[in-house]
Parts: sequence; structure tokens; C-alpha cells
Amino acid sequence: MSSNDDDRDTADAPQGQSAYLRLLDEIRRGALPPGARLREAELAERLGISRTPVREAIRMLESDGLVVHAPRAGATVRRLEHAEVVELYEMRAVLEGAAARLAARAASEAEIAELEALNAEIAAAPDAAAAYELNREFHRMLLEAAKNRYLVKSMNALQQTLTVLGPTTLTDPGRAEQAVAEHASVLAALAARDGARAEAEMRAHIEAAHRVRLRALRRGGES
Repeated sequence: MSSNDDDRDTADAPQGQSAYLRLLDEIRRGALPPGARLREAELAERLGISRTPVREAIRMLESDGLVVHAPRAGATVRRLEHAEVVELYEMRAVLEGAAARLAARAASEAEIAELEALNAEIAAAPDAAAAYELNREFHRMLLEAAKNRYLVKSMNALQQTLTVLGPTTLTDPGRAEQAVAEHASVLAALAARDGARAEAEMRAHIEAAHRVRLRALRRGGES
């Protein structure tokens, strides 16, 4: 989904849903980082709405597992432990690796061509924000090409939790170029209908992103 689509969805939604989408986007972008407090009065003033829809939005974020209630702090953006981050990326490698293997068998030629076009757009993206949106679409389309609804459901749940990690790893210098090359390796395996190689290449891609994420988290802990 593009940022314009997000804007339209936010504008069309009831106030509670609209507030939820705006806060979710701020968590995803890192504007509300892990540990940030969600004060109803401040958010209501900033978003230009009453406290009731803000309260509803916070409850929705809690239901997603993105917000927790901390003693003496109230509602805060969830902070993942190091072990949780490792486990999330391990599961992402398993699920997206399986998606690549299944897509090698099930994807149509048109779907593979569209994935190749998307990867070219990522390479030409003017900034990390644009690359991020295109990258999300690339991974979503590859997941759909696997033609397994239960895999899609599992991956969507995992991605929800990954949201609390904040900005995309594509902001790391050189990472976007590396990701494009890694995507190309996956796509070559898909075109060859080599499921085992597609899975291995996708796992390598996720593991590379994991290493970048861990470096970023270490830098954040040191600052």
C-alpha cells in the first residue's frame, strides 16, 4: 500500500480508526519509538480530536500487541527484548523462505515479471521512504504468489509485531542496493522454478536484514 493509500484510508475512517492508523504509521516510522508514552490528552490535542477516539486507538494498538501498560508510565509503545527480535527474524526467515519456495512452483509468469518491475522501482527510488513502500509491496506480492492463505495470515501477524522496531533497515547506508541485489537472486530462482534455491536466497535476504537491524539496535543502545 502506498502512502497516498494510507492517507485516503485515514481520511475515510471513523475517528478512532483514523487515530489508530496515524499512530500506527508514527510507530512504523519511529516517530513514536519503543518506550514512548501515549498520553491521551497530548495525543488528542496533537491529532485535533477528542480523548475518546484516542483511547479507542490505544486499545486497538494494545490488541495488536504494539502498546503495553507500564507501571507509573501508563500506555507505552512496546519495547522488544533482544531475544524477541532474534526470534521474530528467525520466524520471518522461515515464513518468507517457505513463501519463496512455494512461489517458485505457483507464481505465474506475470507475477514474476511484476516482482522484477517492483525491484527495479526500488533500485530507482528517490529516498528510503519510497523504497520502503515499494519493498513492502514486493514482499506482499511474493507472499501472495505462494498461493497459501495460511502462510499469508501467519506472516501478517508477524509483520504487525515487527512494526514496533521502527524505521526500515533500508535507511542504513548501502542497504537498499544490497536488498535489490538479494531480491534479484530470489527472482532468478523463481524464474528457474528452483524452489530450494528460492528459499535459500530469501532466507539469506532476511538474515542480512536481521544483521542490519541488530547493528541499528546496538547503536541505539549506545547513544
